[in-house]
Amino acid sequence: MRHYGQVQLRCDELVRAQATEIEMLRAQVVRLRAAVIVRDTALAWAQEHRLEDSLVAADLVICQTGCLSHGAYWRVQDTCRRTGKVCVLVEEPDAVRIVRIHHPPARETASG
Repeated sequence: MRHYGQVQLRCDELVRAQATEIEMLRAQVVRLRAAVIVRDTALAWAQEHRLEDSLVAADLVICQTGCLSHGAYWRVQDTCRRTGKVCVLVEEPDAVRIVRIHHPPARETASG
């Protein structure tokens, strides 16, 4: 019986040690998930700013719809709407061969 009691004490110690380790690992998983969320958010903001800068410089925005993520689609649409840019969404890249935009010359105002 004494030997059985020692084995049971040893098993209790192992179970407690495993429970402590599991709790520590769970806390680590939460911290790592939070770090990934912070990293992904920072990357998304950086991509959104690059996208925004590119769109501001463009006269016309042509996007192949299959190549845009859902979030990028809405950012492009919103930016085009806010800046008054023409936004063309195509399913096939062959649908648009050559696009040229000619700006009309600046009009001179008649003075006097």
